[in-house]
Amino acid sequence: MSESIQISLPAKIEAILYLKGRPTSSKEMAELLQKDIGEIEKALWELKAGYAQRDTSLEINENKSFYSLELRQGLGELVQDLLPADLSIATLRTLATVALKKKILQSELVDLRGSGAYDHIKELVDKNFVERRRQKDGRSFWLTLSEKFHQTFSVLPEPDQAEDKKAA
Repeated sequence: MSESIQISLPAKIEAILYLKGRPTSSKEMAELLQKDIGEIEKALWELKAGYAQRDTSLEINENKSFYSLELRQGLGELVQDLLPADLSIATLRTLATVALKKKILQSELVDLRGSGAYDHIKELVDKNFVERRRQKDGRSFWLTLSEKFHQTFSVLPEPDQAEDKKAA
C-alpha cells in the first residue's frame, strides 16, 4: 500500500515558477493549480517569506503581479561561468525539464516552459544535448536526452532509456 505524498501549495507554486522560467501571473498559477487567486497569493507570500528567511541563491521576484524564481543579484556571473556549452539559464531549465521527464513530447514541453522553448529545443538539438523524433501517431516530436548530455553532465542513462533507443 503506497502512501500519497502531500505537496504544499507553496511547493507546487515553486515548481511552476522553476519550470516556466519566466514571469508568471497569479491568475495563470491559479488556473494551473485549480485554486482561487486568494489561495495563490497567500501561498506566494509564504514562499517569498521562506526564501527571505533562508540563506539561498534563489529568490521570488514580483513585477506588476507577475512572479518569477530567479538567482539573487550578484550570482549571475558565477553561474554563467559554470554553465556548459554556453547555454543560457532559460535553455538550461528547458534541458532540466527534459532530463526530469526522461522522454517528453515537444508540445508538452512548450506547455510547461512557454513558447520560448521552441528556440531552446532548436539550440539543444543543434548542440546535440537532446534528440528529437517524430511521434508515430501525432504531429509532435518526442524529445529525449542524447549521449552528449550524459557525457557532459556525467549522468548515466537509465537502463530502460538505453533499451528505448536501441528499439527506436
